[in-house]
Amino acid sequence: MKINSREKDNVVIFDIEGEIRRSDITDVTLHQMVKKNLDSGCRNILLNFQKVDFIDSFGVGEILASYISTQNLGGKLKLAKISKKLYMVFQVTMLTKVLEIFDNEETAFNSFFPE
Repeated sequence: MKINSREKDNVVIFDIEGEIRRSDITDVTLHQMVKKNLDSGCRNILLNFQKVDFIDSFGVGEILASYISTQNLGGKLKLAKISKKLYMVFQVTMLTKVLEIFDNEETAFNSFFPE
C-alpha cells in the first residue's frame, strides 16, 4: 500500500494505491496518517480509493478507526472512487450506513462545504 497526501481548501486528501491489508503494512498505517493530520488540526479527511485493488478485515478496521478518530474530534471523514468490488465489502460490513461514500472526488470534496 502506498499513500500520498495533498491538501485542498482545508481538506486533506489521501490517495491510496494498492491493497489495504495487514501483510502490506509499511512503516505507517492509514489510521496513523489520519491521526497525524488530526493532531495537526486538519479535521476534513477524504480517502481516495481509485487505485485500491483489495481490502481485508484489517483494512476495514483501519478505515473504521480513522472514522471514529475523526468523529471524536468533530471532523469529517469521507470516501471516494470505491470500486464495486470494494463497495460490496462495505455493504457486507454495514459500513455503507456509517461512512459517506461518493462516486467521484469532486462531489466528495464539495460535500465538505454545504451551501
